[in-house]
Amino acid sequence: MLIKSSRDGLNPPLSSEITPREVYEERRKFIARMAAGAVAGSALWEMANREAFAQGAPAQKLAARANPALSTTEPRTAFKDATGYNNFYEFGLDKGDPAENAHTLQTRPWTVSIEGEVKKPMRLDIDSLTKLAPLEERVYRLRCVEGWSMVIPWVGYSLSNLIKHVEPTGNARYVEFTTLADRKQMPGLRSGVLDWPYVEGLRLDEAMHPLALLTVGMYGQVLPNQNGAPVRVVVPWKYGFKSAKSIVRIRFTRDQPKTAWNDSAPSEYGFYSNVNPKVDHPRWSQASERRIGEDGFFKKKRETLMFNGYPEVALLYAGMDLKKFF
Repeated sequence: MLIKSSRDGLNPPLSSEITPREVYEERRKFIARMAAGAVAGSALWEMANREAFAQGAPAQKLAARANPALSTTEPRTAFKDATGYNNFYEFGLDKGDPAENAHTLQTRPWTVSIEGEVKKPMRLDIDSLTKLAPLEERVYRLRCVEGWSMVIPWVGYSLSNLIKHVEPTGNARYVEFTTLADRKQMPGLRSGVLDWPYVEGLRLDEAMHPLALLTVGMYGQVLPNQNGAPVRVVVPWKYGFKSAKSIVRIRFTRDQPKTAWNDSAPSEYGFYSNVNPKVDHPRWSQASERRIGEDGFFKKKRETLMFNGYPEVALLYAGMDLKKFF
């Protein structure tokens, strides 16, 4: 087992440098069972599944055509890093907690309720939602407000397809996303870090932008639980926390919705949360980032790009003060 300390007190070791917690904990449990002579066939099967899960075993494949026009050509983050180093506080606060704990999430049956200022309110099961439009694979950067980033091949379709399907009324100005909050399935809900359920929101024109992706998979397969299964949004020009996971409700509203992090810490997390390297978080700089998987003590951090390197969205904010509306 490899144990490393923080390099500079600010940047934790990368996930690829650390033995995943779920691996060594399961091995310890297995050894204890062996010593007690209590390893039955079912226990062996459970351990094998959990170890395979931790190592990123392939799941159900998804047929999706590549969309190079909306994809970056940067090297992709390794699957094991993208699935083993996550923020998903419903399953724990540490980066390895979601991969360890999210096996409790039941993704079927699953429905998403479409409500509010729409002409066609409806409730869609995950299969109907997945088949609403042709699936595409798009390789997007995703940057976390904490200063790390990844490049992930996501599978889904433009959120605008769903929006057009339900026909927003003239009163609809915002889209609100509410995620699952089930204490039986999500041990992280016992923490008081946020007021659950997790809620995020976009302006309607942001949600209609072709880059905003309703996402049901990654790396050519269905979403792993720890990455927001069975459906999430990915908004690549914003910080990662704007991309709501495990969505159960999409509501169209006249007024700007109260969102989880903005409500919890408004001085630190604005409603828009666009990647803007000129607007520092109150407790750290946003001018640079660490790409997960780029190991090495002397590896230089990357310069953070405006809108995370998606300048085509700038027109959405023409005339806005992006320091005031951060």
